[in-house]
Amino acid sequence: MIRSLTRLNPLRMLLALLAVAAAAVVVAACSSSATSSSTGTSSSSSGSGSAAAASGGSLKTATIGGATVLTNAAGFTLYSFAPDTPTTSNCNGTCAQNWPPVKGPATASGVTGTFGTIKRADGSVQATFDGHPLYAFAGDTAPGQNKGNGLNAAGGLWHEITTSGTAPAGSSSAGTGGGGY
Repeated sequence: MIRSLTRLNPLRMLLALLAVAAAAVVVAACSSSATSSSTGTSSSSSGSGSAAAASGGSLKTATIGGATVLTNAAGFTLYSFAPDTPTTSNCNGTCAQNWPPVKGPATASGVTGTFGTIKRADGSVQATFDGHPLYAFAGDTAPGQNKGNGLNAAGGLWHEITTSGTAPAGSSSAGTGGGGY
């Protein structure tokens, strides 16, 4: 087995390690989402006690890894999901437990872009930014983290929502505009 691994292309080995790491993050998020503590802000998101859970309202920005990203009021990074469309969220069920949708409507002072809302499959209202439905990530356990950026999970890529600057190294996001892709 070890000999066969050493013959693998180093890029393939790196991709395999990244896939294993991403899977570990999702598993950890699943097992820790019920025990995450709140940072003192209440959230009206259904069934989630995670500090990353977001209710719309007033969002803000933070600089993480050289990029200015959109965050919820508690400072948790917000993400977009590549398979989504401007009118449809494709993250439901278990996906929405790991990636809590930001309840809409929402705004952010000083942010250039368009905020809106969509109606989710369960009838709830989700906030959008520049046509991208917004989500937090249960794997981010403290404000200022962006562990979900660049993950390929739940059937697609996740990107932090950048408002300016350059996306962190290793990310596939473009770094400008809303949604990073």
